[in-house]
Amino acid sequence: MNRKDLVETIAQGANLSAAQADAALTAFVAGVTDAVATGDRVAVAGFGTFEPRERSARTGRNPQTGQSIEIAASVAPAFKPAAAFKQAVARG
Repeated sequence: MNRKDLVETIAQGANLSAAQADAALTAFVAGVTDAVATGDRVAVAGFGTFEPRERSARTGRNPQTGQSIEIAASVAPAFKPAAAFKQAVARG
């Protein structure tokens, strides 16, 4: 499913026009992105939680040369699915 398909699904499910559904999806993505970028968690009941996760600095290896390199600490976005979402996916 791509963005266009998702917009169509939202439009049909919420009885919205495609433009309204696209605006809603854009607002949702922007809201989650802004919140996680500022360090907040976003919990959507029955779906899951979006949150920033810290990665500590570590030593890695350049696969071309085999030379050790230092990888800096970073913050990455993460998603933890809710139990209901996991069960729905497992049922297929």
